[in-house]
Amino acid sequence: MSSFRLVFFILIPFLSFSQSTFENAEKLYKDEKYALAKPLLLEEIKENATNIKALEYLGDIEAKNKSWDKALVYFRVLKQLNPKEANYFYKYGGCLGMKAKESNKFKALSMIDEIKASFEKTIQVNPNHIEARWALIELYLQLPGIVGGSEKKAQRYAAQLLAISPVDGYLAKGHIAEYFERYLEAERNYTTAISVGGSKTTYQKLANLYKNKMNQPLKAKEVMEKFAHKS
Repeated sequence: MSSFRLVFFILIPFLSFSQSTFENAEKLYKDEKYALAKPLLLEEIKENATNIKALEYLGDIEAKNKSWDKALVYFRVLKQLNPKEANYFYKYGGCLGMKAKESNKFKALSMIDEIKASFEKTIQVNPNHIEARWALIELYLQLPGIVGGSEKKAQRYAAQLLAISPVDGYLAKGHIAEYFERYLEAERNYTTAISVGGSKTTYQKLANLYKNKMNQPLKAKEVMEKFAHKS
């Protein structure tokens, strides 16, 4: 047997082991056995530091554990490795937003520009990204006006959603109106969302508005009964 063939056969078990490590980790991750998947994924990236999926799974696991700083490290690397994947910017912005939410006000304020930039970059990379627009709407609603909060900007992203996904657009417009306590306007938009989309979410939004904001529990019950009969 030639030395080349000998080396080849020696390498096969190691190559197979590396592949099976990631495959096992991926299966555990998809089965939501994150504590078991994590050490295998860490082992995988020791051998292959640019395994995109392993890095993403690790970032997702840390985010699920609310370990925002650790998650940010993974998503920062992923942005660099694959700047054409919008979701890496979105997940980075989301983790940064959650970190800001749990930080003191002064630290949170210092993160706002980077959070906005992450979601805006998401949309730049993928112009049809729905979740990033929802995130920006929520951000502009929650921020005080003195640091950039703006209904006008939130409405701008709601209008973009309307063009991309009408049901999301009407839900967004309803959400904005509800936030500012314009309940009749919110009711109209949620009702339109039901006629356009008809999903459980659309019915639930209207029912919650009736029950929690307009003090009309019977109407809320009727809305969900309509959904149940529809289903």
